Amino acid sequence: MFFSLLYTLLAGLVLVLPVLLYLRNPYLVQDVRYCLSVLQLALSLNRCKRRNPCYTILDRFLDLVSKHPHKPFLYFEGSCFTYIQADRESNKAAWALRNRVRSGDTVAVFMGNEPQFVWLWLGLSKLGCTAALLNTNIRSKSLVHCFSCCDAKVLLVGADLQGAVVEVLPTLQSLGVQVLVLGVDCAVEGLHSLTGSLSESSDQPVPVDLRSKITLKSPALYIYTSGTTGLPKAAVINYERLWMASFLQLIAGVRSDDIMYVYLPLYHSAAFMMGLCGSIERGIPVVLRRKFSASQFWNDCRKYNVTVIQYIGEVMRYLCNVPKVRKQDRDHKVRLALGNGIRTDTWNEFLQRFGNISICECYGATEGNIGFVNYVGKVGAIGKENFLHKMGNPYALISYDTEKEEPVRDSRGFCVRVPTGETGLLVGQISARSPFSGYSKNKQQTEKKILRDVFVKGDQYFNSGDLLRIDRQGFVFFQDRIGDTFRWKGENVATTEVADHLLMVDCIEEANVYGVKVPGHEGRIGMASVKLKENMDFDCTATYQHVKNHLPSYARPRFIRVQDALDVTGTFKQLKGKLAKEGFDPALIQDPLFYLDDSQGYVPMSRDIFDAIAEGRLRL
Repeated sequence: MFFSLLYTLLAGLVLVLPVLLYLRNPYLVQDVRYCLSVLQLALSLNRCKRRNPCYTILDRFLDLVSKHPHKPFLYFEGSCFTYIQADRESNKAAWALRNRVRSGDTVAVFMGNEPQFVWLWLGLSKLGCTAALLNTNIRSKSLVHCFSCCDAKVLLVGADLQGAVVEVLPTLQSLGVQVLVLGVDCAVEGLHSLTGSLSESSDQPVPVDLRSKITLKSPALYIYTSGTTGLPKAAVINYERLWMASFLQLIAGVRSDDIMYVYLPLYHSAAFMMGLCGSIERGIPVVLRRKFSASQFWNDCRKYNVTVIQYIGEVMRYLCNVPKVRKQDRDHKVRLALGNGIRTDTWNEFLQRFGNISICECYGATEGNIGFVNYVGKVGAIGKENFLHKMGNPYALISYDTEKEEPVRDSRGFCVRVPTGETGLLVGQISARSPFSGYSKNKQQTEKKILRDVFVKGDQYFNSGDLLRIDRQGFVFFQDRIGDTFRWKGENVATTEVADHLLMVDCIEEANVYGVKVPGHEGRIGMASVKLKENMDFDCTATYQHVKNHLPSYARPRFIRVQDALDVTGTFKQLKGKLAKEGFDPALIQDPLFYLDDSQGYVPMSRDIFDAIAEGRLRL
């Protein structure tokens, strides 16, 4: 009788326990699955470390070449390159550069999305070189700075970017730089064509000993980030960090039979590290496109049977804004979207229109040591806390004073954790397991990202510069970005750099640059408040020509406000908050306002223009 009752109670407990666990944590299954993925990741990384020499993304690629040489590796504009073809093309690139670089050198790559970009990177990796991936939008001073700050010896230039390099060629020549162009026509003295060397080079394997000194701590890439102020900074990405980023596809659930669509620029960490390298780690084909096209997006997906796409928030909004075609909107094989920055309303609209696509929203900075993954698919969240993740990579949200622009500290001088559900500055502990490599040749900016004595004397934390909120279920929500940087069209814009360029316009004496919100758009668009020199009017033509020639399109101030004096604090810091809140509404602002019309330049801001923007009739 006793044992019978005991068995009944135990059976009841077995039945009730899952219910109790579910009520306490309805995401238990997803949490366990994520933990298993993280453990698999850790074991894989440990195996890479134990290999001698160490095992890199390149080695993974070469293993795939041996395993299935004729499997598609890269689709591009109607062409298909198999793994063995990619291997041979990258061998040609390596041999073409063999006598121009040495193992350990840094080579800057200034190219758009095309197969040669991939072949050259693989070739450089085979030579034991580090690739610095330059943003194709940078020009003049920024281009020279980005090239110089990583100690590059050679600059590889896409045929369509010759003009940008010619502008700064005298400076590059004074630095003793070799400029190699992927084009037959190189009539300019100082530019050398690489095309002939590539076609004549051997496609046989490159000696492995050229990269024998590589370790997982060796620099694999330099990827540039705007940061909070000044010119772009070169974030140092070592081979271990490259592996970690590539493993994101595993965590998101990408399978070995998937096909990845990469249209974001390869100089970005998202496209290169998570897209291209992640696809190599998974052993899946990549569909590469030169630039994003909302009108051709789904046609490409159908043509190549794409199953996984990458995104940034603006891309998803563009896709939702394309005229609806009911029969075709769900005619695709896309099952998973991987990216960051999607707004809640866009998220819901995207799923409703394009079907049951699993969206894996992620959070992280190129140079940061902490990130999150929304592996549950909770709409609006950028990630979810997990005890295993937090145990391996400690982080915290701390109280931040937005007026003083510094963390709040208690009477002992330590930072204050914010309660659950409240907004705080994300900081990640710097340790051997979660290091912060900093920026190349920029000790000052590296130090700015490190907070010391955060919770105990002597500790160090990476300052993300982002204000986040974590709810009681562990879901992480992005709130705002501190500092001077704002984000527009997926790019960080450093206000000080834009202001420096505006000050070069003859009529402008002072400039205060900030981002303003636009209805229906992600991020903030650039606006500048300027003070003119005495007895001078705002020169629309000169200002437009200058920003057009020296700034990428996403960084050009779309609105300019002319003020008699610019507001500053007692320590002469420019005030941006009030100006950002006032925005660009001509009904609220008495100062002269100008709007950047792409076809005409700067024109006086009118009520009609404002209404067209607010109603979505005028595209920014």
